[in-house]
Amino acid sequence: MGRGERGDLSDAEWERLQPFLPVSNGRCGRWRDHRQVIDGILHWVRTGMHWRDLPERFGPWKTVYERHRLWSADGTWERLLQQVQAAADAVGEIDWDVSVDSTIVRAHQHAAGARTNPPPGLAAPKGDEARTSGRAAVAEPPRPPGGGGERGEGLGRSRGGFTSKVHLSADGRCRPLSLVITAGQRADCTQFVPVLEKIRVPRLGPGQPRNRPDSVAADKGYSNGPCREYVRGRGIRHTIPEKIDSQAARLHKGSRGGRPPGFDEEQYKKRNTVERAINRLKNSRAVATRYDKRGYVFLGTVTAAALVIWLRS
Repeated sequence: MGRGERGDLSDAEWERLQPFLPVSNGRCGRWRDHRQVIDGILHWVRTGMHWRDLPERFGPWKTVYERHRLWSADGTWERLLQQVQAAADAVGEIDWDVSVDSTIVRAHQHAAGARTNPPPGLAAPKGDEARTSGRAAVAEPPRPPGGGGERGEGLGRSRGGFTSKVHLSADGRCRPLSLVITAGQRADCTQFVPVLEKIRVPRLGPGQPRNRPDSVAADKGYSNGPCREYVRGRGIRHTIPEKIDSQAARLHKGSRGGRPPGFDEEQYKKRNTVERAINRLKNSRAVATRYDKRGYVFLGTVTAAALVIWLRS
C-alpha cells in the first residue's frame, strides 16, 4: 500500500519531523526507512495491538518495536516533541496559561514481569567501552531509583487495581507540554514540581529554552504549602482552590491563620484544557491501557501520542 493510510504521517507532518531524526553513525548499519517505521509505531500507539500483528506494510515488527524502545530510552521522542513545540512557540501558537493534572491508566497483565536487571550484553560499560558510542549504549537505560520492580517501573496498586499514573501539564489549547509517569497510587501533589520543571520549549534562535508559564491552574489535589510556595518563588500566577479543611483550620487560627490564597474563578474555568488534553491522549489505546513493561517505554508511548496531538492540532 502507498502512503496516506489512516493514521500515517502526512507529507507536511513528515517534513516537520525529518530534520530532527537520528542519522546513522556508519558503524551500526543503515537505519530502515524512518517514515515507514514511525508510521508503524504510531499505528501501534493508536491501536494497542500485539507488536507481532503489525501489518506487513510497516516492515518487520521487531524493527518497529526496537526503534520505539531505543527512542524511548535515549530521549528521541521527547526531543522531537520539544522541537515541534519550539516551532509552535516561535509563531506564538502556544497559550502559556498552563493547567496541571493527572490521570490513572489501567495496566494490562502483560505490563507485569519486567526484568529488574539489564539483559546480557547491556550492562554498564567499563574501561574503554564506556567511551564507545553506539546503539547498545543507549538501548537500555539504568534502572530507575527504587531498584526496579513494579514501583520502579511506574506500576502500583490503587483503587483502580494494577495501574500507572500519567501526570501532565497542558497549554491553553489542550496540548501536553510535559509528562511524568509514576505508580498509580502516587499523590498528584508530589509530582507538581517535577511536571512544571520538565517544561522546556527550545528557542529556534539564540536563548535559553522557555520553562516558565504565564499562569498555572490546578485542582484541590495540589492545594498545599509546597506547591504554592514553588509557584510563588518562581513568580508564576496560580489558581488553586483551597481545601475545605485547610480553610477551616485557617479560620480557626483567626488573625494568626493569615490571608486566604488568591483565587481567580475565571482563570480556573480554563482548567478543563488539561482534562481535554488527557482525553486526546487516551484516544490512543496504548495510552488508555498500559501494555509496556518498562516505565521508560511507556513514557515514550505517551510522548509519541502527545507528538501526534501537536502535529495535528
